[in-house]
Amino acid sequence: MLPDEPRSSTGPAPEAGLPGCYRHPGTPTGVSCTRCERPICPQCMVTASVGFQCPECVGAGHAGTRRPTTRFGGASSADGGLVTRLLIGANVVVWVLAAYVLTPRLGQTWSLFSAGRDILGGPAGIADGPDQWYRLLTATFLHLEWWHVGLNMLVLFWLGPPLEEALGRLRFLALYVVAGLGGSTFAFLVAGDWMNSVGASGAIFGLIGATIVMQLRNRGPLAPAVAFLVFNLIVTFSRPGIDWRAHLGGLVLGGLTAAGLMYAPRERRGLVQGLAVAGAVAVEVAMLLIGMSLYGS
Repeated sequence: MLPDEPRSSTGPAPEAGLPGCYRHPGTPTGVSCTRCERPICPQCMVTASVGFQCPECVGAGHAGTRRPTTRFGGASSADGGLVTRLLIGANVVVWVLAAYVLTPRLGQTWSLFSAGRDILGGPAGIADGPDQWYRLLTATFLHLEWWHVGLNMLVLFWLGPPLEEALGRLRFLALYVVAGLGGSTFAFLVAGDWMNSVGASGAIFGLIGATIVMQLRNRGPLAPAVAFLVFNLIVTFSRPGIDWRAHLGGLVLGGLTAAGLMYAPRERRGLVQGLAVAGAVAVEVAMLLIGMSLYGS
């Protein structure tokens, strides 16, 4: 609501000895703003820590107040796990669609599939060119088995909120996406001549790496996060059918991006963090282009 305009001459005159409110001249008052000392009536006065202030001084004070930030410079919010829950919801919805509604079409069109030029019928999938590169991202939201999406989302539910609270929503989302794409592009670089995989594991491994970086930065206990990483690496390399390339790519890109976000100097934090994310994306683009030169048309 816009402030009331001062009234000129229609109201009653102020009582003798008392000035009129600067916004309502016809209203006598004995109270002045503690900042600008202009007379203010009960309708205009705003309670301050000492005395009362006028609306303009209160507004000016709020304009100069710094917005609270998270530990690593993100915008602070009352709900520190919103993006985490949205990501979990998106993964679950895609799983339901792929497993029960759009079967098998969604799994075929969204998977991390690539067949190089030396494969009969190739190149196909990612190796076929830019029209198929969307798979690098969609595959990170695609699961075909309940236990697969369940395990990945359980880890996301566990690791996501602390990282999101420390980084802020935008930085956390950037970390998740960069880690997921890191896993996809590294898998394509290594095995783009013949591959087909799905899952958010690359992004999840990126969050594991980011958790270790955060513990190092905060000088917190490292043993639980390192033990969890070692356990998952053992599972990755001991069971068949697991795409270790996506896991390693997500871990390395996620960890390096997290280091750039969390170790950025305070005086140049925004610039360094932006460069860290941009640098990770540049590495992923380079891996994609090298892979295309090896396997593409």
